[in-house]
Amino acid sequence: MTSVITLLTDYGLEDGYVAACHGVIARIAPEARVIDVCHLIPAGDVRRGAAVLAQTIPYLPEGVHIGVVDPGTGGSRRAVAIEAGGRVFIGPDNGLLSWALHACGGARTAYEISNEELFLRPVSPTFPGRDVLAPVAARLYGGLRTAELGPEIPVSRLVTLPEPTSVLRDGSVEGEVVSVDRYGNAQLSITAGDVRALGVRVGDTLVVWLGRRQLTLPYRETYAAVPPGELVAFADSAGLVAIAVNSGDAAERLGLPPGAHVRLSPID
Repeated sequence: MTSVITLLTDYGLEDGYVAACHGVIARIAPEARVIDVCHLIPAGDVRRGAAVLAQTIPYLPEGVHIGVVDPGTGGSRRAVAIEAGGRVFIGPDNGLLSWALHACGGARTAYEISNEELFLRPVSPTFPGRDVLAPVAARLYGGLRTAELGPEIPVSRLVTLPEPTSVLRDGSVEGEVVSVDRYGNAQLSITAGDVRALGVRVGDTLVVWLGRRQLTLPYRETYAAVPPGELVAFADSAGLVAIAVNSGDAAERLGLPPGAHVRLSPID
C-alpha cells in the first residue's frame, strides 16, 4: 500500500471539481491521505503544471501522484500510469508528468489506463479526473498493480516536454522563463550555480537582456532586500534564478511570459 495520494489540477477552487475527486477517493479508499499540491494552475497551462509538480515532488512521500492539466480533455489523448522512483504518476499523456519523472530518475515502466472495470460509470468525456484517475488512484493505493490498468507502453513513446535548459557562453548565461507564479515572479531555467560560474555573488549586479532590452538588476537573497516596487533577481527555493518586484508583478511589468528568452551577465 502506498503512503499518500497527491492531486495537482487546473480545476480551480470556485467549483466542486476538486471535492468530487476527493469524494471518489474517499468512497473507495477512505483511509487514504490526500495531499492537494495545487488546483490553481492556469487553465490548460501544461508547462506551469509540469514545473510545479517537478519542483514539489522531492518533498512529497512516495505514493500515487495525480496530475490533471489537459487542454485536450474530451479528445483521443490516452491516460497513463508511469512508475518512477518508487512512485506512480497518473494523468494525461501530454508531457505534464515528464519533468517530475525526470526529477525522480526517469520513467521505469508505463501503462495505458484502459481497464474500464476500474472506472466510475458512466464516464463523463469531460471529467476524467473524477471518473478515471481518481478511482484508479484509490485502487492503486489499495494495492492494485499498475500492470492491471492496461497494456504496457514503451517509455520512449511517452509525450515529454522539452526540458528547460541554460547555456553558458561568452561570459553570459542564456535561458528562458520556466514559469510565472501567482506573485508575478518569473522563474528562469538559469540556476544559481550558473550565476556563480559567471563570478556573480549575492550583493552584485546583473545585466539582464530581454530580447533587445537591457536592464541592470541587483542580485540579492530575496525580493525583500530591495524597496517596494523595485526589481530584483534572486535564487528561489528551487535553486533557480527568479526576477521579481518587491510587492509587485515582474512578469507583467517586463512582459515575461513562460518561454521568453533571457540572458544574464555580470556588469562590466
